[in-house]
Amino acid sequence: MKRIAIIGTGFAALSAARRLRQLDKQVGITVIGPRPELVFLPSLIWLPSGKRRAEDLRIPLQNFFARNGIDFHAGEATGLENGGRTVLTTAGLVDNDGLVIACGGRFIKKLPGIEHAITPCEGIAAVERLRDAVQAMQGGTIALGFAGNPNEPSAMRGGPIFEFLFGLDTQLRREGRRDRIALTFFNPMPNPGNRLGEKAVERLLGEMQRRGISTYLGHKLAGFEPGKVNTEGGEFAADLIVFMPGLTGNAWFDNTDLPRSPGGLIKADAQCRVEGKERVYVAGDAGSFPGPDWMPKQAHMADLQAEAAVENLLAELAGGKPEKTFKVELLCIVDSLDSGMLVKRTPEGGFALPPLGLMHNAKAFFESWYLRRYR
Repeated sequence: MKRIAIIGTGFAALSAARRLRQLDKQVGITVIGPRPELVFLPSLIWLPSGKRRAEDLRIPLQNFFARNGIDFHAGEATGLENGGRTVLTTAGLVDNDGLVIACGGRFIKKLPGIEHAITPCEGIAAVERLRDAVQAMQGGTIALGFAGNPNEPSAMRGGPIFEFLFGLDTQLRREGRRDRIALTFFNPMPNPGNRLGEKAVERLLGEMQRRGISTYLGHKLAGFEPGKVNTEGGEFAADLIVFMPGLTGNAWFDNTDLPRSPGGLIKADAQCRVEGKERVYVAGDAGSFPGPDWMPKQAHMADLQAEAAVENLLAELAGGKPEKTFKVELLCIVDSLDSGMLVKRTPEGGFALPPLGLMHNAKAFFESWYLRRYR
């Protein structure tokens, strides 16, 4: 029996495992990760307000694995051997006939004083720190911003920062504290969010103006200090800093001969094959793929890449030619706790709707629908 190993327990990894089992009822599947759980990162935005609790976002995967005949190897990947046929982990070796690397990326923590900022997409603990810090504030300024990987334009995750920004504004107004707590959005680009499309940038900046959120744009970041953000264009006050740096590859990639992009991610082709490797594929944030520079690092894109990767891997194992490519599509709802802005972009075009209450409800419904498959 052929055995496929998947590194990761996030969106790309689980979509890969799920699609593999749909396509092949017999192939052995081993998922490698520190814990058998999915953390539903898109709903981290609802933790500060109490709309979601930590336990709502941790999805145990034992039932999903059991239903689909998937083995789980509890360990963290540390390297590869034999051209990818052996995965080295903190809990031993995992041999395979095919490999999908879907372990996500890591945030670049090089800015001076980065320890003074909270990076919310690092997980539940980070957002709980944010929640507690906001609850303790009697006044002052919360500054939220993001930046990219200078060597990899697509290796950034800015969308959630807009959601934390608008969500905090809504929350503070509900609590009657918005007049005492100012909000500032900062970004080194003059047109932040341009990967979402021009119309989306216009709507996002317009929404900030409507909500009385100040902006500090177009100045390269120099670092953080307690109580302020430093840029090459000056500094501004910030009692609480929320910042999403650009993405790069995981540290364990350095222990391998995997080909790397200028930004440190794993180089792949349009079929998600790792360049120069046999039966080794990558999906999601871990990979650098050919495509437009606005191609997003988001769960939807990771799912599409994962499905293409496993279809091609099965074809290769069967002696066929990997020909499946993934659809390039940005699709998201920028939530603000009581409404949401639907944004879509494809190579053919796109749109950005104004904030609608219906879209907030749609995002909550999608969460329930998406997670049902893994519960």
